[in-house]
Amino acid sequence: MDLSRFSVEGKVALITGGSRGIGRASALALADAGAHVVVSSRKQEDLEKVAAEISAKGVRGVAIASHVAKLDELKTLVDKVMKEFNRIDILVNNAGTNPYYGPLINQDEKTYDITMNVNLKGVFFLSQMVARIMKEKGGGSIINVSSIGGLRAGELGIYCVTKAAVIMLTQVMAKEWGPYGIRVNAIAPGIIKTRLSEALWKDPEVGAQATAQIPLMSLGEPEDVAGCVVYLSSEAAKYVTGATFVIDGGRVHGEPSWFKK
Repeated sequence: MDLSRFSVEGKVALITGGSRGIGRASALALADAGAHVVVSSRKQEDLEKVAAEISAKGVRGVAIASHVAKLDELKTLVDKVMKEFNRIDILVNNAGTNPYYGPLINQDEKTYDITMNVNLKGVFFLSQMVARIMKEKGGGSIINVSSIGGLRAGELGIYCVTKAAVIMLTQVMAKEWGPYGIRVNAIAPGIIKTRLSEALWKDPEVGAQATAQIPLMSLGEPEDVAGCVVYLSSEAAKYVTGATFVIDGGRVHGEPSWFKK
């Protein structure tokens, strides 16, 4: 097999939520595969560190602070990337939030709106802006980070609802934008050791309970997701669109069968 098909050399990638976790790991993996990478999140200082790590790999790393729930900031972000590179070949919609953990019956409007605006509204409008560019440039790859919470009801309420919507949005965009050479896919991680999921793994007892529900008997690392990002960004995935890739150690299928310690 020609492994050069997994290269993204010379391509330009934009990653939201790029200062840590899955976003940072994906940025570094794409840089290893040859892409120039723009990382974005709300804090410029955190982004500069990641951009320096990217640049150390011999490609260009650029840090641009932006809030994905604010359309004017998204437009400025896209304008800055275009001024810097005049193209966007890869978009990774990774930024996400979950400001409320508890029963739906007690959720308030503020946390509902925050979750919807970051996890869904921002994904749609940034994808729309970038798709217009990709259409003119001959295509590209958009990767939306969803969650297994979007595939099965859990305890994360509206967060799960937004992630289910991201999966459907991925399918609709893939169907509409395919004729322009734009591939749109989603990744649905399980419990990955990031700051967003700390409540599910940082406490040893809670982490052990979570691990016991996973067939592979371990929690995921950001790098476990990054490999899929590289694949979906590359020519190796040129006939893949509208798909959702589950990366969860088998958790979506339930706890290990017949297993006893």
